[in-house]
Amino acid sequence: MAMRTTAAPLKDATAIVGIGQTPFAKQLPESDKTLACRAILAALDDAGIAPSEVDAFASYTMEETDEVEVAKSIGAGDVTFFSRVGYGGGGSCATVAHLAAAITTGQATVGVAWRSRKRGSGPRPWRNTQAQLPTPAQWTRPYGLLRPVDEIAMLARRYMHEYGATRDHFFNVALACRNRANQNPAAIMYDRPLTREMYMTSRWISEPLCLFDNCLETDGALACVVVPAERARDCRAAPVYIHSVAQALPAQHHGMVNYWTESPLTGPSWTAARHLWEHADFGPRDVHVAQIYDAFTPLIPLSLEGYGFCGRGEGAAFTEGGALELGGRLPLNTGGGGLSEAYVHGFNLINEGVRQLRGSSTAQVPGAATCLVTAGEGVPTSALLLRS
Repeated sequence: MAMRTTAAPLKDATAIVGIGQTPFAKQLPESDKTLACRAILAALDDAGIAPSEVDAFASYTMEETDEVEVAKSIGAGDVTFFSRVGYGGGGSCATVAHLAAAITTGQATVGVAWRSRKRGSGPRPWRNTQAQLPTPAQWTRPYGLLRPVDEIAMLARRYMHEYGATRDHFFNVALACRNRANQNPAAIMYDRPLTREMYMTSRWISEPLCLFDNCLETDGALACVVVPAERARDCRAAPVYIHSVAQALPAQHHGMVNYWTESPLTGPSWTAARHLWEHADFGPRDVHVAQIYDAFTPLIPLSLEGYGFCGRGEGAAFTEGGALELGGRLPLNTGGGGLSEAYVHGFNLINEGVRQLRGSSTAQVPGAATCLVTAGEGVPTSALLLRS
């Protein structure tokens, strides 16, 4: 892909210098706020930065814990920037991008992004039948597409029909994530290997997607700390530089139910990728490891195509021959991802990207110096390019 020649003021101007997380489980007794504060304090300790220095926050619109409560509880100082990003898992990388922009433009000096979630023990958003349906849902939910898995199942079937993708290709994704989780003691699926027979005989959730095509339901929280590049060199942990960022809302897009656009399989990742690579000094071939949003297995081949690792319709075949495993063409979701580590709206992918570039992952890619992290495909999305 052609690289941008104009100025990119955010390029390497900031760095992630601290990461933190709580344990992950199907059910945790602590409140959302308690989990959030524990993850944030762990990230600040990792960076060697006092809570009183924090002056910026970024999280999700779906976050149950607001910046007012977090700031008071951790003992933050005066806060001069705060933002929230919509669209669930599509917002993960954007929280970091917002902090990078705020710090680069002088609005703040120490930013914290976080996600705290009790999805394992809490209710499902689509169960609220009293809420007014958004416009796209008015055309789909009355006809049986009640859950995100139902919506993605439609895209998956279209992908299989048009490009010959098979369940074996989706299994390749599930297996790569499970294999990495089996190396990660913090992963929910750490001690639970996956076989092809288990996958192929598991129950349908929404055909053609079976149990193992779906992400976990998890309680837990994660956070990271962003500071200017100049300060990052003096922090406790090795800095991981934010090289390029992107958000994407394609023209005429309808979140997840993109079926009536001209090309339903050309999702938000394509728009994000163009912006991301235009502002970067390297391209897809130079990415050593990727953390690609995996709420459902078909999102991986669709994202591989969108971010330029292969051509349109080639994402399924890309997964063959161990391409997503350690030592393959593109080692993927090395902590286990949403499929096998934990599902906290993709924030664990950010922290795992940092660990890879620090050299501290439980499934370390030798010499990893560049990492792509993506947010949810199928919804308005975001992405980060990180480098050591």
